[in-house]
Amino acid sequence: MSLSERLNEDMKQAMKNQDKFRLSVIRMIRSAIKNVEIDQKKTLSDEEVLDILNREIKQRKDSLQEFEKAGRDDLAETVKEEIEVIAVYMPQQFTEEEIHAIVQQTIQETGASSKADIGKLMGALMPKVKGRADGKLVNQLVQKLLS
Repeated sequence: MSLSERLNEDMKQAMKNQDKFRLSVIRMIRSAIKNVEIDQKKTLSDEEVLDILNREIKQRKDSLQEFEKAGRDDLAETVKEEIEVIAVYMPQQFTEEEIHAIVQQTIQETGASSKADIGKLMGALMPKVKGRADGKLVNQLVQKLLS
């Protein structure tokens, strides 16, 4: 079952269960996917849908930080719950140790040895961890290992 089909099935189930919050989050996700499909005039693959889900989670994490800074715990809690609903559709995230091992392996493969090689290293590294690791964390590990 593709990710889009799974979202449709989960939306139907949320309607049956009268889970209004989950239903609204799934509808927001499906709307974002549909907008991209209309723009690109094609049906999206699971990988492209994952890119959209990543973008949606990132937007919500940014909002969460702003709400917490402003002391808006009510809005922060809602955004946290939205992130949890979206995260169900994401692949299992790598642990920090797994990311560290992948970074080490990629450093050896590319021969990166200094900060001047970060661009080349990140170019080789990001496709390996796409959707399964936070880019910010990957960048921090690369910075630490190459300094």
